[in-house]
Amino acid sequence: MDTRNEGGTTLVTGRTDMERTSERELVVTRTFNGPARVVFEAWTRPELFMRWWAPKSIGVPLLSCEMDVRTGGTYRLEFGKDAENTWAFFGKYLEVVPNARLVWTNDEGEDGAITTVTFEEQDGKTRLVVHDLYPSKDALDEAMTSGAPGGFDEQFGQLDALLATLGA
Repeated sequence: MDTRNEGGTTLVTGRTDMERTSERELVVTRTFNGPARVVFEAWTRPELFMRWWAPKSIGVPLLSCEMDVRTGGTYRLEFGKDAENTWAFFGKYLEVVPNARLVWTNDEGEDGAITTVTFEEQDGKTRLVVHDLYPSKDALDEAMTSGAPGGFDEQFGQLDALLATLGA
């Protein structure tokens, strides 16, 4: 199910809600079946993260994932069809609160966002909120037209499948 409000700022795709809340902010929300500690582990353990992060439909796998998940730590994700043709996403963790909150930079370009992810558990389920704050309206406009936000529903579907295998 896809819906947009009159201003074109709200997009609902499947179980994932996405809303452009200001000129520079994008907020994505989804509820997962599983406790916050398990969902948090899927975001912070490289061997789990690699199993769900890259949308399969794009046909470009996540080849490597390095994460030092602590305040001040860094991450680096490399995508590509082979080791000679890759591109990387990287940055540093500004805040890490186990099972509750992650904040990181997206340093691969000058238009990178600051991403905040919160994990709110209630009755054995986790409400996940991803908040991206871009440096400018143009940076968010570019991200929206590149199609990058459209992958959230597929990614989160893959995360749902992983959580089911983890007994969440």
